[in-house]
Amino acid sequence: MKGKHQGVQKKLLDKNCRAFFTPCGSHSLNLTLCDMANSCGKAKDFFGVIQRIYTIFANSTKRWNILKDNVPGLTLKPLSSTRWESRVNSVKAIRFQITEVREALLQIGEIDNDSKIRSEAKSLATNELGDFEFLVALVIWYEILFRVNYVSKQLQSENMALDQAIDDIKNLILFFEKYRESGFDDAINVATEIAIKLDVDTLFPQRREIRRKRRCDENEVDPHEVVPQTTKESFRVNYFLYIVDHAIVSLRKRFEQYQDFQNIFGFLFSSRKLRLLDNAVLESCCSNLEMALKNGEQCDIDGNDLFMELKLLKDILPDEEMGAMDILKFLKRKCYFPNAFVVYRILLTIPVTVASAERSFSKLKILKSYLRSTMLQERLNGLALIAIEKDLLEKVDYESLIDEFASRKARRTALFK
Repeated sequence: MKGKHQGVQKKLLDKNCRAFFTPCGSHSLNLTLCDMANSCGKAKDFFGVIQRIYTIFANSTKRWNILKDNVPGLTLKPLSSTRWESRVNSVKAIRFQITEVREALLQIGEIDNDSKIRSEAKSLATNELGDFEFLVALVIWYEILFRVNYVSKQLQSENMALDQAIDDIKNLILFFEKYRESGFDDAINVATEIAIKLDVDTLFPQRREIRRKRRCDENEVDPHEVVPQTTKESFRVNYFLYIVDHAIVSLRKRFEQYQDFQNIFGFLFSSRKLRLLDNAVLESCCSNLEMALKNGEQCDIDGNDLFMELKLLKDILPDEEMGAMDILKFLKRKCYFPNAFVVYRILLTIPVTVASAERSFSKLKILKSYLRSTMLQERLNGLALIAIEKDLLEKVDYESLIDEFASRKARRTALFK
């Protein structure tokens, strides 16, 4: 990339082998969910059951009609590793309609012609949906997936700024830390209410203890010193705490670059933060920013000049709270803050997500189909631009455009002299 900020980007590309642009927040959240779902065997089994329930209905129109007759509300959804909302939608449909889904499975287990399908449906209705451990996991995963999906939607909003994204991720980590302390007991209470409606036993199933034969060279262990772990406590420690701790570790690792950006650009996030800094701290922040954006002997800003500009900027900014975008718009009306203008442009160049850009690229398979194989590049660019900027297109007055086009292309030929 050639341009004014080439040195800045090369420096940040080389530094600690990290890219200048932060990873997409929504992609990172989805990868966090994938890490949690694959973190232990019980989590894999849970989502395997969710997929099996969908598959048994989706593989037959007759069985799907039975599902529609019994479940008039939310539709069952398949799992997907690329569609970010697939997991929460799949769990939600069963979480709030488990009685109706179980009834549909039992009905298939009675009337279906395929003996394998009948056995599969009865097993899902009785063993899986009738298992209190599965009900607790259903409540836990819905709480987790709903919160993560909410943050993902927030990160994809048009006006999302880097400072707000950092706060949202910190709040999400705080949610998991609080949920780790009280979430299990709350899930037990909710699952108990569901189990009562389903007429299911509210006890964790007792697993058979596997005893390993002691070898001759091993010391004998006193059985009184070993405290047996209940099935409930085993589920809490080996499943609930395991996935929650995995989520906290994954979030901190995947979003640690947000903390780096906050350390570098944090004092520029708002006018309030800028005003709270005294001259000594502000000068130190400007110096650190210059070092972070420096590539060898080249740098697009001067730390001392930036300090003087921000020192003056604090006094002339309006009294109301202003974000980074508002400050940049204010600087555009001025011509004597060159370093501050460059810094705020760099700050606002850092994207929170790239979801909207990827959706724009995915429009190409809709625009250029096999029926439009002869479309030229100019027309394809125009259609893609219309699809991307559809919000602006809705505000366009088509009548005035047609009149203007007709006036420019009008050819009047004198028929009579």
